[in-house]
Amino acid sequence: MMEKYHLYINGQNVEAKKYESLYSPYSNEKIAEVAIADEDETDAAIEAAYKARKIIAKMPAYKRADILEHVVSLLKEKADECARLISLESAKPIATSKGEVSRTIMTYKFAAEEARRIHGETIPMDAAPGGEGRVSYTTREPIGVIGAITPFNFPMNLVAHKVGPAIASGNSIVLKPAEQTPLSALFIAELFEQAGLPAGVLNVIPGYGHIAGDRLVQDERVKAITFTGSPSVGKLIRSKAGLKKVTLELGSNSALIVDDGTDLDTMIDRAVMGAFSNAGQVCISLQRVYVHENLYEIFVEKFTKKTEQLTLGDPLNEKTDISALIRPKEVDRALNWISNAEREGAAILTGGKREGNTLYPTVLTNVPSGSSISCQEAFAPVVVINKIKSVEEGIEYVNDSKYGLQAGIYTNSLVTALNAAEKLEVGGVMINDIPTFRVDHMPYGGVKESGTGREGIKYAIEEMTEMKLISFKK
Repeated sequence: MMEKYHLYINGQNVEAKKYESLYSPYSNEKIAEVAIADEDETDAAIEAAYKARKIIAKMPAYKRADILEHVVSLLKEKADECARLISLESAKPIATSKGEVSRTIMTYKFAAEEARRIHGETIPMDAAPGGEGRVSYTTREPIGVIGAITPFNFPMNLVAHKVGPAIASGNSIVLKPAEQTPLSALFIAELFEQAGLPAGVLNVIPGYGHIAGDRLVQDERVKAITFTGSPSVGKLIRSKAGLKKVTLELGSNSALIVDDGTDLDTMIDRAVMGAFSNAGQVCISLQRVYVHENLYEIFVEKFTKKTEQLTLGDPLNEKTDISALIRPKEVDRALNWISNAEREGAAILTGGKREGNTLYPTVLTNVPSGSSISCQEAFAPVVVINKIKSVEEGIEYVNDSKYGLQAGIYTNSLVTALNAAEKLEVGGVMINDIPTFRVDHMPYGGVKESGTGREGIKYAIEEMTEMKLISFKK
């Protein structure tokens, strides 16, 4: 019998008025029946979180840390089950899913550690006239109810990046996972219940953005919104959120500069991974490569050859490198952009075709900078390789974008590296690495249309707490 997944509200599985079938993106087979929250059910989740906010706020830091550590232990025990669930609902290759589970474990581990070291600072009040004879310090207090909206591409770890810091900092949370990947989020809710998290602190409501998401964004009981997704939705959230705190992790068309003198054999595998991991469905997926003209031809040859060695197929097969995109329409869109680029003069060196919902990894050259496949976020296994005469020219191309999440540069020159680090208009610069690099405790976020605020547990906690000043007059 097909498993039926309910809403998770106030520590209980709650039957919804409406359920929808969930299908595998790879095989199109039905994998579950999932609850879809309406406005009243979303309201119930918010009310549960609102009532629980004082319970978690008063819980000592070591107890919050212990709960998070318990979740870490449970995740380690159930790692294979978690990876299979991720692959089943998102079509992420199982080897990549196992990597995501390992990262999720680390994310909750960092959250447990950060729960124990949330602190303020002392303020030297006598630095200003009139401040003499005062002792002052700051504290950080939980903000209340956090509304979290997560995407499909990392259905377990990006949930952890919102749930982990929220609980670590003493907040309650209502989580709306992506429509295609609610199973991982509901599974995590079960683990938190087993770990002893009080009822109502974590609520999971699968549903649609224009219903459940809108309700979260506009309800006055929700004090902060943390969202990972598209810039268009991020702008809507920003416009509707009023005075709420809003953290937005949005899109990108991340770029890499390859300077003259780079040893290509040491970085080609890394670049191909950055471009095609999870079929390019990564916010910091390598989409644009700017290669010095002295290395351009050999780079293109090596990159294309390595790309053609990738294995396509069933996400549950350990040998699979690339599987289906999340929806058939995303394959249609990507192929349309590739066709448009070809009409504009681009050359398709490999790929540019589909097999079911799987898009072959595609390498393009001679793509005009204004082409959609270059200037928009592809979110597909597509990479554009461009020739440049200098790193300075490459920096101009990288910055000629409405996005600015992360960028990378390979160079043997310290001066060139520091110059690029200063001039690149992005939230993070990876020197001698791809822009797809991320570990889960580093500050992560972008500029321009790539978002506002930062994730990474310590930095997310700052977004989810309010600073309070306490001043004693002696």
